[in-house]
Amino acid sequence: MTERVEGHGGQLALAALRAHGVREMFTLSGGHVFPLYDAAHSAGFPIYDVRHEQSAVFAAEAVAKLQRRPGLAVLTAGPGVTNGVSGLTSAFFNASPVLVLGGRAPQFRWGSGSLQEMDHLPLVAPVTKHAETVFSADDIPRAVTAALTAALTPHRGPAFLDFPLEAVFSVGDAELPPVNPVAPIEPDLDEVARAAALVAAAQRPVIIAGSDVYAGDAVDALQAAAEALQVPVFTNGMGRGSLPPEHPLAFAKARRAALSGADVVVVIGTPLDFRLSFGDFGDAQVVHVVDAPSQRAGHVQPAASPAGDLRLILTAFAEHPGDRADHADWIAGLRTAEDAARARDAEAMAAETDPIRPARVYGELRKVLAPDAITIGDGGDFVSYAGKYLEPAQPGTWLDPGPYGCLGTGMGYAMGARVTHPDRQICVLMGDGAAGFSLMDVESLARQNLPVVIVVGNNGIWGLEKHPMRAMYGYDVAANLQPGLRYDKVVEALGGAGETVEKSADLGPALTRAFDSGVPYLVNVLTDPSDAYPRSSNLA
Repeated sequence: MTERVEGHGGQLALAALRAHGVREMFTLSGGHVFPLYDAAHSAGFPIYDVRHEQSAVFAAEAVAKLQRRPGLAVLTAGPGVTNGVSGLTSAFFNASPVLVLGGRAPQFRWGSGSLQEMDHLPLVAPVTKHAETVFSADDIPRAVTAALTAALTPHRGPAFLDFPLEAVFSVGDAELPPVNPVAPIEPDLDEVARAAALVAAAQRPVIIAGSDVYAGDAVDALQAAAEALQVPVFTNGMGRGSLPPEHPLAFAKARRAALSGADVVVVIGTPLDFRLSFGDFGDAQVVHVVDAPSQRAGHVQPAASPAGDLRLILTAFAEHPGDRADHADWIAGLRTAEDAARARDAEAMAAETDPIRPARVYGELRKVLAPDAITIGDGGDFVSYAGKYLEPAQPGTWLDPGPYGCLGTGMGYAMGARVTHPDRQICVLMGDGAAGFSLMDVESLARQNLPVVIVVGNNGIWGLEKHPMRAMYGYDVAANLQPGLRYDKVVEALGGAGETVEKSADLGPALTRAFDSGVPYLVNVLTDPSDAYPRSSNLA
């Protein structure tokens, strides 16, 4: 039996949101969306507000990524929505089911020059799965349900609705649409069998598992498939931690040896983009496993590309009935390379050099981070070291900006992570460049009693630009920041606490104080500006 709901537009929207498991709202105050606030306030529905709209969308995305359910951001009309577009775009690239509800100037005066009058849809349509203006209060429950269904349907992604002023402030009466679970996409069984046979018969197979493995709740199925076929596993994005670091098939350091020596590379739940050499692994055959046909690579011709529910595909891999090659020697060789790389990393992470090298920061962090800590990367050069030296022990504990590479995610992700996990360590790793995008939202964290630890790698430069530009041109421009800037003092002024660290020996005690503080706490680490993360050009 369907439920009928009455009330103003905000109340009608909230009824549909709650039916889909939405449990909080992230926002920056704006008059166009007052009815949504009124509905939430009256119902005791939590509201978290920020100082820049992008942080609201990033917070909603963190909830969506960590909890595998819709996250909600509410933005006022015009600049409120446009300030959130980078967050929407990141959610689009990350396949995060975020719903943004926007205010909109009144339709009955459209074209007359109302405050913040703008048609948002042409801007947001290319980076959302569903974008719609809802012109009547009665239609709001239907529209919210349609938007959330689209956001949750693989390949997942954000959705957007905006409400003209007279629609959201009006009283309506409508049936609440039923919440129907999204049906899994059934893969082509012949394609699955072909892919499984390629992996089983390979002499030197490698698995690379990405964020969609976590988003699709396929972590256990991945482990079962890897164990059944005896294939070494590397991970990226939220795929990190899918196999615990101590698992005999979990690898992180021997990636170059693996990809240069593999005869079959199985990429699961992540695109064949710049992070994976655009799917070019030399002579190796590529098996690309995706959660929806739309995610099959168009620039590469894989040997096989099963598309559908990752749990179904990986379970079929584990149950492959055909012959399986012996991979013991291959795995043993990679383990030797892995162990050698770990020894080199351990030496770098213990370096006593001053100025401090980024590797030492991560060496100290490894000593204090709990296995279930949520680690957030927001930066370029400094955060690249995090990917190298930190190894998440559990799935669902790593957040980074993803392939869109948008800086400024840090404080929003921290808010969403803290709301999701009130009792865990939340650690934001931030370059001093990235600090300029969102550090003001420490005030939002402090005011709403949401403690997190922020570690800034402060080298006084835009590291990913300065070093390559000097190599290319012999000089650099627009690549310097103030050396030694006291970001910890900024955090203190915003209601948190912090300190600056200049000596390697002081790192451990500073991090301990940070995690014990119970407030937003920034450890401002002055790092060596000459130490650049080695990489090829990321501009291609």
